[in-house]
Amino acid sequence: MPMSKVSRVMATPWHRHLPSGIEPAAIDLLAERSLPQAWAQRWAEAPDRDLLFMEQQGWLSAGAFDRATRAVAGRLHAAGLRRRDRVILSAAPSVALVKAYVAALRLGLVVVPLNPGYREREVTHVVRDAEPPAAIVDDAERGAWIRRAAGNALILGPDVELPDGNVADLDDLDAGDPALICYTSGTTGSPKGAVLAHGNLLASAQAIRLAWRWSDNDRLVLALPLFHVHGLCVGLHGTLLAGGSAVLQPRFEPDAVLSAVRRQEATLFFGVPTMYHRLARSPRVTELGRLRLCVSGSAPLAPALWERIRRESGQHVVERYGTTETLMNTSNPYDGERRPGSVGMALPGVQVRLDGEVPGEILVAGPNVFSGYWRNAQATADAFDSQGWFRTGDIGRLGADGYLRIEGRVQEVIISGGFNVYPREVEEVLLTHPGVAEVCVVGTPSEEWGETVTAFVVPVDQSPEPEALLAFAAERLAAYKRPRTVRFLNALPRNATGKVVRRELPA
Repeated sequence: MPMSKVSRVMATPWHRHLPSGIEPAAIDLLAERSLPQAWAQRWAEAPDRDLLFMEQQGWLSAGAFDRATRAVAGRLHAAGLRRRDRVILSAAPSVALVKAYVAALRLGLVVVPLNPGYREREVTHVVRDAEPPAAIVDDAERGAWIRRAAGNALILGPDVELPDGNVADLDDLDAGDPALICYTSGTTGSPKGAVLAHGNLLASAQAIRLAWRWSDNDRLVLALPLFHVHGLCVGLHGTLLAGGSAVLQPRFEPDAVLSAVRRQEATLFFGVPTMYHRLARSPRVTELGRLRLCVSGSAPLAPALWERIRRESGQHVVERYGTTETLMNTSNPYDGERRPGSVGMALPGVQVRLDGEVPGEILVAGPNVFSGYWRNAQATADAFDSQGWFRTGDIGRLGADGYLRIEGRVQEVIISGGFNVYPREVEEVLLTHPGVAEVCVVGTPSEEWGETVTAFVVPVDQSPEPEALLAFAAERLAAYKRPRTVRFLNALPRNATGKVVRRELPA
């Protein structure tokens, strides 16, 4: 449901997220048209301000980053890439990767983030569907997989070592122009590309900037992967829009994060529940108290873990809720009750309602909501109701005070360590093993991971060794999708129509 003025969306209490003195009617989330235009303005206003930091590289200023991304955009243009061309981006977090990503957006390219942990089968599906003329990767084997799947695709490293060039219309983008294609799966297990426009990215980043009081004085320790919308569209986009700064981490390690908080005088940390679980076990957990704000998302944060962090560090972690197709939807308030077990209320510009009985499926509308799936009209039609509201597939309760609580999912998607795992995809891989006759994959509750992937297997004859089956899956699936436990059954529980009844699987 495209909307330019958030004053048109008053059905949910998003105005309660606004700082004192700001009137809802005065807010236009899309006033700056696109994130690249807004970012360029911030860099021009304060070119000497620190922007990005990584160990062994030190700080990079806003002005230097502006010049670097202009140069990379010029190289990509000189190589023949043009507006709306797709480009795969698949690499570990680095300053070079951020430069390449921002340069691609400034040029008007459509970025397709790809998990570096994907195996060839997974990479091939995305590449054949997106048909990118170029890819930026940090691994030669992954580059070879992309080249095999895409034919003549230009394969580049994060430094984009190409001849220089010039671009006359850098940042000349409108809210409706496509910016990202983020692949996500449905119940079929076949990943489909959610097309996010520049307006979607801008509206969502503006909403969290307002709600979380994000300013140019803030410094984020960014330890999230940059192929996922949490790290990319929340952490990076928000930092650049607010005019703040970020300390990039190559991976999440509790000691490294807490040391970065102290040494770089950080004010913000965003993470998934698995990260907070590890931080809570650290003897240094009290150091979280140095931060102005901690935010958790991508999976439910257990109320007991929320309380443990509050008790030991004084942090009242803000839990929020989003999806790949909608980016950020709700958040606990910055000023007001941060309710454990709840994902808070609708963010500025966002409408949230339930479909059917309570609890019911969560439906979302607003300028943050994508327009559809790449080259998949049927999936797009199925994703929206007759009034244009997006069906999230999540089940929730919406209180009279506007607080939303997530209670489950319409389909049995597993969320492990903040990443979605779709059982059908894992099942299809395991069924290619000669010793597997039937299989059902479910999520098993885990305090650390939220859920771990468990496979219930009916063997063809004699049960294969569990270790061999796990190794078989490891060769074909990204690490977060792999089963951690295999349990053997004589038969899967089924109903009269032959459908597996997951709730009847042994505990």
